[in-house]
Amino acid sequence: MPLALWALAIGGFGIGLTEFVIMGLLPEVAASFEVTETVAGYLISGYALAVAVGAIGLTAALTRVDRKRALLGLMVLFIAGNLLSALAPTYGLMLAGRVLAALCHGAFFGIGAVVAAGLVGNGRAAAAIAIMFTGLTIANVLGVPFGTFLGQAAGWRSTFWAITAVGVLAFVGVAVLVPSTARDSHAAAPSSLRVELAAFRSPQVWLSIAVTVLGFGGMFGAFTYIAFTLTRVSGFADSTVPWLLILFGAGLFVGNLLGGRAADRRLDGTLVVLLIGLTAVLALFALTADSQALTIVSLVLMGGFGFATVPGLQMRVMRYASAAPTLASGANIAAFNIGNAFGAWVGGLALAAGLGFTSPLWAGAAITLAGLAVMVVAAVTAGAAPTREPAAVAHATAG
Repeated sequence: MPLALWALAIGGFGIGLTEFVIMGLLPEVAASFEVTETVAGYLISGYALAVAVGAIGLTAALTRVDRKRALLGLMVLFIAGNLLSALAPTYGLMLAGRVLAALCHGAFFGIGAVVAAGLVGNGRAAAAIAIMFTGLTIANVLGVPFGTFLGQAAGWRSTFWAITAVGVLAFVGVAVLVPSTARDSHAAAPSSLRVELAAFRSPQVWLSIAVTVLGFGGMFGAFTYIAFTLTRVSGFADSTVPWLLILFGAGLFVGNLLGGRAADRRLDGTLVVLLIGLTAVLALFALTADSQALTIVSLVLMGGFGFATVPGLQMRVMRYASAAPTLASGANIAAFNIGNAFGAWVGGLALAAGLGFTSPLWAGAAITLAGLAVMVVAAVTAGAAPTREPAAVAHATAG
């Protein structure tokens, strides 16, 4: 695989750190700015909303820009946002830094997925996308725990200084290793906004986005409240939860790579099998959560099956967006975050209804089952018409 993919992965690593490490540092941040835990939590929800806005808005604004320049510009935005967070003297400026960094999140992964697909030949696009997302999974496995430890030991600002340094490294990597659209025969040329919007006329694009919202949302809805399940049902001590989440992150890492390879061989079939597996794992997790041994197995499998869907889901929306995959790719990144919010909301409703601490797992299984139903419809209806590779992959093949 081209070294440029690892430059994209470094960017994904930094973005993953920015999104998730704040969860472990909220008490320190709240105390530093003398705000309540609820107000400090807006640093998470505000980031998520900005991701959805940036995934569509910034991607749309950059459709005619050389993709390498677009990625470099987005990394500058990322560096500026985290630098502002590290220096922020007030809570308001800290929130502004979080929003600024979040705006680049969806656009970077959306445009980066198209670039990744264009760097390899036909039949390896999903695996290439998976490598880009490897940075995000490593951020969950290693970056977030160590970022939390660093923030607790040297102050929470030190973590954001470290993330800023990662952003600078990613900027250099993209500048040196990623070819420009103008020079790379493997890359699709930037298109106009009108052409990109025309891709949304395809029902398969909308079906793919719906599968992303439901399929990924089901896993995240269960994961949002997993600490309660682990401590209140499985009986683990609070101090073991971070280590258990590292196991979950290991499942993400392995599932992402294997899911990308499988999706290259058979896209729709792989997604159907993975969604069946994820639904079954969530249901079995709920049934056996009182067993610590089975809980550990279920936690790893939940991460594995859940993130194994990501490369295929991203590839599918790009495939049916045909010659203009960039904006659809960004919209699908927004769909992941919408799924996160939807799954967490449904899981919270289940808890509020007094259904117990395994209820988010059942809710996640139900949401994923709905995603499976949509995926089956999408696969059956897609079988009636020939599919087309995204332009990035088509250009790679021609090259």
